[in-house]
Amino acid sequence: MTSTRQTSTADTAAVANSSATVLAVDGLCVSVRSESGLATLVSDLSFTLARGETLAIAGESGSGKSITSLAIMGLLPPPAVRVTGGVIRLGDTALTGLPEGQMRSIRGDRIAMIFQEPMTSLNPVLTVGSQLCEAIRAHEPVSRSAAQARALEALRQVRLSQPEQRMGQFPHELSGGMRQRVMIAMALVLRPEVLIADEPTTALDVTVQREVLDLLRDLQRELGTAIILITHDMGVVAEMAERVIIMRQGRMVETGNVRDIFARPSHAYTRALLDAVPRMGAGASRPSAAHSERKVPVARLDDVSVRYDVRAGLMGRVSHRVHAVERVSFDIRPGETFALVGESGCGKSTIAKAMVGLVPHEGMIDIVGHRVTGGRQAGAFRRAVQLVFQDPMAALDARMRVGDLVAEPLVIHGIGNATEQRKRAEELMILVGLSPDQLNRYPHEFSGGQRQRICIARALALQPQLVIADEAVSALDVSVQAQVLALLRDLQKNFGIAILFISHDMAVVENISDRVAVMFLGQIVEMGTREQVFGDPLHPYTRRLIQAVPLPDPDLKRAPIPRLTGEVASPIHRVGFGPERRQLVDTGDGHLVAMGDR
Repeated sequence: MTSTRQTSTADTAAVANSSATVLAVDGLCVSVRSESGLATLVSDLSFTLARGETLAIAGESGSGKSITSLAIMGLLPPPAVRVTGGVIRLGDTALTGLPEGQMRSIRGDRIAMIFQEPMTSLNPVLTVGSQLCEAIRAHEPVSRSAAQARALEALRQVRLSQPEQRMGQFPHELSGGMRQRVMIAMALVLRPEVLIADEPTTALDVTVQREVLDLLRDLQRELGTAIILITHDMGVVAEMAERVIIMRQGRMVETGNVRDIFARPSHAYTRALLDAVPRMGAGASRPSAAHSERKVPVARLDDVSVRYDVRAGLMGRVSHRVHAVERVSFDIRPGETFALVGESGCGKSTIAKAMVGLVPHEGMIDIVGHRVTGGRQAGAFRRAVQLVFQDPMAALDARMRVGDLVAEPLVIHGIGNATEQRKRAEELMILVGLSPDQLNRYPHEFSGGQRQRICIARALALQPQLVIADEAVSALDVSVQAQVLALLRDLQKNFGIAILFISHDMAVVENISDRVAVMFLGQIVEMGTREQVFGDPLHPYTRRLIQAVPLPDPDLKRAPIPRLTGEVASPIHRVGFGPERRQLVDTGDGHLVAMGDR
């Protein structure tokens, strides 16, 4: 049922005639051709966008958000997917049915788009400067030097560090946050009337996400650009948007002022989305696992370092070493969730790989009484510890049926006969909230959340004592994320499994963890119970991570996060030189200064 706050077609037409309206979508329908005929992807969608306004389109994967943005941009993949009804107007120009030649002149000039993954949107064989200049000269008759000057100014405008150097670099030489800033610069360099940002921060760390959102808001204020923000993160919606459209299965189920939607959602689906958002402070009421010092730890790390050699020269001699993890120590106790948090590149996943023997390390790692080395581990060890990865589709063999995938660990370790293995697979499917009838399907026939449940079922097949969940929910919609987190908590409560939960999302960590270790550039800078780390964070980097979490309340305004300045100590060092001590100093004036010394 559609909310009474939905914009009617008549209202859309009335607002479209207003001089403030830059984009009007009226009755949009998008369909895909299949063997059985046309299937509807977006049905009867209408909305308007005013100059300088931010409109959020929110909903789970498959709701039609991105298809809508591609239809507006004229980028639907032909001939299978096409607009089958409605009109899209950019000012006085009807975009629907416009020839590709004319659409190309509009795309990038009057309307631009930022995609979710900048690495796949940027040309890997062209420098950043070349790509920016190409975008400028495709629409304006300017000289190469004039285009380069404007490209450089665009990089300065998006606050990219050392813009002159970045002009000559290739995309793979930049971090994810830097690449997204380049995409924003490319989208705004021609000052378009409309900017579509399709999940622009989903793949970014929480602090980088905050910086990118603040940047978009500042640039919008300066340029007057209207923004369509496509996201499944309701915290981002609350912070960025004036109006919001909630979509489900290709239909708009509710729309209105963002404050009204958050305060008084009228549709059950909207209420479910808001209820699923992890909120800071929600974990405070959840009792922590009992932590007796007399318990024998399931896992223990003592002074662990992971370093990679960098070879150079004709002889391939080792000239430098990457200090990915430096002198890390912690333990994980039976039945607890120990969270390892920090931004990309801090060493979280490297620690997980070292714990299961996938990368060589220095120091001591002990898992359930087994000393971990860099070689092949004993069968008892491999039964005791299992991993759940971030991307379930990449972790599952697409050619195998789910029943075979779930039972495969039993087959490898020679546990039970074929009948017993099948029965155990059925039990595991029920355990993770799926049906045994689905065992004969292939992974592509499941949703992302269902595939992650299959990965969890597979991980539980050998009744492990420790499960390492490496960003296991970061790629999931917020409602699916909540379901998977609840599943992990239930399994832990029923079976006493210890969990190493690796994440960059502090709100999720606060909701699931018992103890927390915060990592910065390969080192643990703070460790304690959930109450200690979130209730009274001691390190400025921990405070920065917490302050960057989106707040799912439009009436709450966050204080600016401390800006990170200074040259961060590099993890790459010449052979013969020890690692730099990496630290952040809070100057007290809204800045954190990164410092490194020996």
